[in-house]
Amino acid sequence: MSENGIISKIAGPLVIADNMRGCEMYELVKVGEERLMGETIRLDGDLAYIQVYEDTTGLKPGEPVLRTGAPLSAELGPGIITNFYDGVQRPLDAIRERAGDYITRGVEVPALDRERQWDFTPTAEEGKQVEGGDVLGTVQESKVITHKIMVPPGVSGKLVEIKGGKHRVIDTIALIETEDGMKELTMIQRWPVRIGRPYKEKLDPEVPLLTGQRIYDTFFPMAKGGAGAIPGGFGTGKTVSQHQLAKWSDAQVVVYVGCGERGNEMTEVLDTFPELDDPTTGEKLMERSVLIANTSNMPVAAREASIYTGITLAEYYRDMGYDVSLMADSTSRWAEALREVSGRLEEMPGEEGYPAYLATRLADFYERTGRVRVLGSREEYGSVSVVGAVSPPGGDLSEPVSQNTLRVVSVFWALDSTLADRRHFPAINWLRSYSLYLEPLTPWFEKNAPPGFMDQRNRMMAILQKESELQEIVQLVGADALPERERVLLDVARMVREDFLQQNAYHPVDSYCPLEKQYLMANVILRFYDKADEALDAGIGIDKIESLPVKDEIARMKYVPGEEFRARYEEIIKHMDEQFGSLEA
Repeated sequence: MSENGIISKIAGPLVIADNMRGCEMYELVKVGEERLMGETIRLDGDLAYIQVYEDTTGLKPGEPVLRTGAPLSAELGPGIITNFYDGVQRPLDAIRERAGDYITRGVEVPALDRERQWDFTPTAEEGKQVEGGDVLGTVQESKVITHKIMVPPGVSGKLVEIKGGKHRVIDTIALIETEDGMKELTMIQRWPVRIGRPYKEKLDPEVPLLTGQRIYDTFFPMAKGGAGAIPGGFGTGKTVSQHQLAKWSDAQVVVYVGCGERGNEMTEVLDTFPELDDPTTGEKLMERSVLIANTSNMPVAAREASIYTGITLAEYYRDMGYDVSLMADSTSRWAEALREVSGRLEEMPGEEGYPAYLATRLADFYERTGRVRVLGSREEYGSVSVVGAVSPPGGDLSEPVSQNTLRVVSVFWALDSTLADRRHFPAINWLRSYSLYLEPLTPWFEKNAPPGFMDQRNRMMAILQKESELQEIVQLVGADALPERERVLLDVARMVREDFLQQNAYHPVDSYCPLEKQYLMANVILRFYDKADEALDAGIGIDKIESLPVKDEIARMKYVPGEEFRARYEEIIKHMDEQFGSLEA
């Protein structure tokens, strides 16, 4: 590292340094006497434009700028899981121990603990040929995650020596004889955050990411390796929806990026994740999670880096063969950081002041999702699924971030402030939302879900669409003026909305709903519809159908635990058949 430049101008998070010839784009630099972390984002002759990831208050022209010769990179190795980082992968707990409750400027703490000893178990044999992605051995990183120590991409040769036992992440654990000579490997890999990690093959989206949320799994499913967006105005439940996806989706590793959100929301995540029981492992959810926080009061430039840091960590665990889900909350705040830095660079603004390259940056981020065959000689598969929250001002989905996100994602869960005002949560509008994965996932559901699962979904969707058409007539003349068959349809549509789609995120039972329970609940509602139709054919009046006691049982069925639900389902069906059988015209 050499002193290459001096500060000539400062504009908020943007610093212009002179005497920087030879500096590269996106090179990491240390700015000023306090060595603040920054990254070059534009080069003009001897001038380098640097976005600084820390508060620039007090910096002065004439202070030195030191080049590192390397891009902003993530440290990858044991110790990531259960950790809590800022936007540029500085561990916040370690910073707190060193500097107190507030992050002091220029503090440098390695992302991975250099002193902790890990028990490394070799699995590769000495004397064999290895290539990038091959597993050298394993480390038990947390109670549920076995960390695979892999040969870095681009390295191949003969494995000369491998050492088991207790090691620090910086200790040499293997020697590989490459064409360029002997290469020492430690447990750490470094990878530039703006470049996607390589893989052998990208696969079609054929396996769903099951979430335990009925509106997602049954109506608008998402594939493992898919990209989805949750747009909605203030108070519609974006953050709670993402918390639910992080808690209950069947991904094996969760990366949660709080990008520009309020500090109290990240505090809630920090408080709840270590306490939550994980339904798939029986341990705490934090045992397979990593949190990245760049809250709204943290430096704006680091916000831009946070989602790249998050997806690089996700890709690393994907390369081990894990299914990873990444929650980005929210990409609108990330786009605002882009806009602020672009304004400081005096670039030509695009729509609503966002930079002209907003669409490209969003696409670059979401394109790093996918289910892939990983590198190496093993036949193993992993996936990165991304759900990005979008916070359009005033809930206006025609603004640039929402529109550009829509172009690149395949699942659109549209939150609706009208539903939120009615306390219908999750407040996802079933008429405006869509999933482009429905068709590719249908074979999986036909094979693995109960028979007729997709047919039920299509019937319920048709009922809700018909209800929407009838609403205009109802508002004009009232529901009582409708024909009896359409009044029954409205009643069943209400059941679908209130008894199936509504789901209480804070209820110990209803927070998570397994796929079989979703199927049986839908079956109960559709059976009621069929029975009501038969009763109308037999001349039975609508008033008698609407007053059946079984409707109360249907309303309460969502609160029956999954393991008891099959028996309760049989009871409800029995009561329904008895009550319809006792009706007389």
